[in-house]
Amino acid sequence: MSRHEIGIDLCDIDRVVAVLARFPDRFRERVLTEHEQWYCGRRVERIAGRWAAKEAISKVLGLGVRGVGWREIEILPNRAGAPQVTLHARAAARAATWISTRSVSRSRTSAGWPSRSPSRIGGTASTWPAAHRPSP
Repeated sequence: MSRHEIGIDLCDIDRVVAVLARFPDRFRERVLTEHEQWYCGRRVERIAGRWAAKEAISKVLGLGVRGVGWREIEILPNRAGAPQVTLHARAAARAATWISTRSVSRSRTSAGWPSRSPSRIGGTASTWPAAHRPSP
């Protein structure tokens, strides 16, 4: 029997705006990888979407907010523009035997990431494909 995990997280974009207003660089540097910082720039919706995705993925990994650094989970678009999740270090090790399918949804007021169970991901950096599903 296969094991399935689901992690879902929504992030209120206004809260991210408030955090970025108080700590513009600290939050970005603590949560986003260098590549994500470059991709997101100062676009709050992108930053909020990555925050929600990282929260959801940590739930799928069974870690909540402990055990994996935020920068060990990286979400960048592939060539087609669909979000691609790459796990590094402890996050990759944790997911080494799981399979995953996921989709992203966004709205003007919140960013969300439903995430479904991982499998068969190995090595020090693991990539999970993701299908992008924009809000209407």
